[in-house]
Amino acid sequence: MTRQMIIATTLEELRSARLLLDGPVGFVPTMGFLHAGHISLVRRARDECKSVVVSIFVNPTQFGPNEDLSKYPRDLDRDLRLLEEAGADLVWTPTPEVMYPPGFQTWVEVQEMTQPLEGAQRPGHFLGVTTVVAKLFNAVQPTKAYFGQKDAQQAAVIRQMVRDLNFPIEIVVCPIVREPDGLAMSSRNVYLDTEQRKAATVLYRALSAAKDAYEKGERDAEKLRRMMKEVIEREPLAQMQYVSCADYDTLQELDKVTGKILLSMAVFIGKTRLIDNFVLG
Repeated sequence: MTRQMIIATTLEELRSARLLLDGPVGFVPTMGFLHAGHISLVRRARDECKSVVVSIFVNPTQFGPNEDLSKYPRDLDRDLRLLEEAGADLVWTPTPEVMYPPGFQTWVEVQEMTQPLEGAQRPGHFLGVTTVVAKLFNAVQPTKAYFGQKDAQQAAVIRQMVRDLNFPIEIVVCPIVREPDGLAMSSRNVYLDTEQRKAATVLYRALSAAKDAYEKGERDAEKLRRMMKEVIEREPLAQMQYVSCADYDTLQELDKVTGKILLSMAVFIGKTRLIDNFVLG
């Protein structure tokens, strides 16, 4: 018997379909416009779980006033085809009205860990992320949830939220999927023209320079940050927003590198904001 992928939009449709799924249930939350990185999460969930649920929802509350909500790329038909091929059992495509009904006034906030890095550059972003992910977890009730390492701070914040709120969910963080030249796959890469696409590899080159130094024994965090900055500054189309060498768990900036660390950065290539990171140690 061939498996039929179910598509649900309302909460009622989701809950009815969810009751039919065998556990353990793996869940992949997405904003759609899927690429090989998303599909790698779905395949990992498929390998580890009996059933796989994917959500597609461009969450308005995690976009700032000048960010690209209205322009964010969307292609639902293509997404559904890719998910069918990758083995999803159930796809939930809620509308903003389903997620944020009239009079909505409840927010989930992780405090300290959302302050640095992305949180400093995008005020309110993580409040939108943690609230929507808590709502998705509540609705889907998964056993495991799968996130990409590319959004390293997001993954750390969600791990913290799951611990703090006692969600009975295992968070699985999967490796970044890259293009052959090292550029991390992202739905926003579609905004880059040919010249910008070439320039965008500067993030990977900067991270690689710091990683090489680390592997040769460099443990001064400021020197590693400076190395990344220098590589970015040599690329005329790149405008650096931040570079970081932080503790992997707390995301606090380091002086001296010890244990597991996160090298990360946000860089504008033209008007497109790209992020990338390496985990070392």
